[in-house]
Amino acid sequence: MTDLDALREAARAAYVFTLPLIEIATTRSRGLAVGSPMNTFGHMRRLADHTARAVTTPNNDTFYSTAQVDLSEGPVTLTLPPSGDRYLSVQFMDAYSNTFALLGTRTTGGEGGTYTLVGPGDATSPGPRVLRAPTRHVWVLARILVEGPEDAADAKSVQTGLSMQGPATADPGTFANRGADWRDYLASAAELMRLNPPPVMDGRILARMAPLGLEAFEPDRFRPEEAAAIAEGLEAGRRFGRSAGGLTGPSFIDGWSYPDGRLGNFGQNYALRAAVAVGGLAALPPEEAMYMRAEGDLPRSLFDGGRAWRLHFPADRQIPVDSFWSLSLYEATEDGQFFFTRNDINRFAIGDRTPGLARNPDGSLDIWIGAASPGPERESNWLPAPEGPFALFMRAYLPRPELLDGRWHLPPVEPA
Repeated sequence: MTDLDALREAARAAYVFTLPLIEIATTRSRGLAVGSPMNTFGHMRRLADHTARAVTTPNNDTFYSTAQVDLSEGPVTLTLPPSGDRYLSVQFMDAYSNTFALLGTRTTGGEGGTYTLVGPGDATSPGPRVLRAPTRHVWVLARILVEGPEDAADAKSVQTGLSMQGPATADPGTFANRGADWRDYLASAAELMRLNPPPVMDGRILARMAPLGLEAFEPDRFRPEEAAAIAEGLEAGRRFGRSAGGLTGPSFIDGWSYPDGRLGNFGQNYALRAAVAVGGLAALPPEEAMYMRAEGDLPRSLFDGGRAWRLHFPADRQIPVDSFWSLSLYEATEDGQFFFTRNDINRFAIGDRTPGLARNPDGSLDIWIGAASPGPERESNWLPAPEGPFALFMRAYLPRPELLDGRWHLPPVEPA
C-alpha cells in the first residue's frame, strides 16, 4: 500500500468511525439553537409529523423527551415518574451512539425512581441506582406511549414527571456536519474524540486512522496530492453512509428485513454503527423494540407511490409483542434519511392503537397503503402514501421471544 493509499483508507475509516460522533453533535447543536440547555430535559409535547426533521425515522407513537448531557462538571440526577402500565423507555447513549443503559417498563418497571448518572472518571461509588457513562457527552432520549388523541393529556402528565438536575456546563461548541469539507470534518472529529476518548477495544481501527494524525490534527501539513487522497477517502466513507441501509440488514424474508442483533450496542461493528447513524440514529436495541423494513419494487427498497399496496395479517399471524406495534411510512431523502410525508388525513403510521382499525369477519387484518383512498369502507385501515417513492418500517415494542429469535415473520406487502 502506498502512502496515498494509506491516507485514502485512513480517511474512509475515520469517516465511518466518527460519523456517530458528528451526528450526535449535530443533534446537540440543533437543540441548543432552539433554547434547550445542557443537562436538562426538553419535552416534545406532540406526536412527530411531517414537520419533524431533527432525527431520521421518528415514530408517531410516543412523546419524546430529550436531554444532552455533559458530565465534565459532575453527576446529573434523573427522576423517572411512575408510569404504571404505560410504555416508557429512557435510553442512554454514549457519544458514539451506543446504548449503555435503558430504564423503564421492560427493565425497571413502572414505579419510577431517581437515578444518578456519572462520568467515566467520576469517583462516585457504584450502586443499584448509579449509571456510569463511558463518555463525557451522553444523549438521553425518553419515549412515552400515547394511546390516542384522548390519551394525550394523561401522557403529558407522565412526561412532566420526567426531570433532570445537574451542574451548569459550558456550550460544547459547534462542529462540522457530515457533508463538510475534509479539513472541517476531520478537525471536528478530532476534537470530539479528544472530548470523548474511544475505548481501548477500538485500538485496531484507530491504528488504521493513524496516518491522519488526529491526536493533533494539522490539515496544512498535507501536500496537495495527500489532501486529494484524504478527500477521496472521506467521500468513499460518505457514499457508504448514504447507501448502507440503516436500521435493517440487506437480506429479506417474505419481503422484510430484520435488525442486526447488535443494533444499539454496536461493539466493533463500525459499519453498522455508521449506517444507523444516518438511517436510524437513536434506534433502540432489539429486545426493547424491533425495526423491520419492507422490500419495495424500486431501488433502495422503496415503494412506488403510484401503486396501491396491501399488508394482510391472517387471523393466526398477529404480531407477537408485549406492548404495541405500528407501521410507519416515510419519504426518503437523497442522503439516506427518512421522514414522514404530508397527507390529507394526517396519518403517518397505523397500528394496533389506531382509532377505528377494523378487522375482517374471520379475524384477519388488512392495511391498505397508497396515495389514493381505498374507499370509504377501508379508510379506517388506510396508510396514506405520497405519489413518489416511499419506505415502510414496522416497529414492534417489547417483542416476544418468537419475534426476537426469528421463529415468527411478517407477511409480505403485496400489490392491492
